[in-house]
Amino acid sequence: MAKLLVFSAICLLPVIASAARIMDNPLFVKGRVYCDTCRCGFETSATKYQGASVKLECRTRDTAQVTYMVESVTDSTGSYNILVQDDREDEVCEAVLVKSSDPECNIPSSGRDHARVILTRNNGMNSNARFANAMGFLKNEPLASCPQVLQKYQETED
Repeated sequence: MAKLLVFSAICLLPVIASAARIMDNPLFVKGRVYCDTCRCGFETSATKYQGASVKLECRTRDTAQVTYMVESVTDSTGSYNILVQDDREDEVCEAVLVKSSDPECNIPSSGRDHARVILTRNNGMNSNARFANAMGFLKNEPLASCPQVLQKYQETED
């Protein structure tokens, strides 16, 4: 009986240690949201965005049923940081724009309204941070200063 108890303890100890390590070492999804003030399809120096709502949504691969969802809001730099306690290895996870805080910049940019994120420790990444691509809203009308801003990026043919 004592041998069985010792054998069980030896078998269960690594499982318990692994579970504790995952909970002690959560993952963080980091990203940015921008307002495309020039309606050019990318961030420019004329972009700052605070108070945008973002959600992290994970779905099963086979049924696309939502298994995990958490919302966050961007800070004064347009950045968000979402804590994820559990490994989501077998799920498809995306950061998704929810709501704009600016009524003049509230049109989700097509193709830039979501960003896929891999949320597992079984992929060789040593860091706890997972970075999502920047997501953006379009301003209803471009700013008057956009020609000067775009000149920096050589988007005009002058």
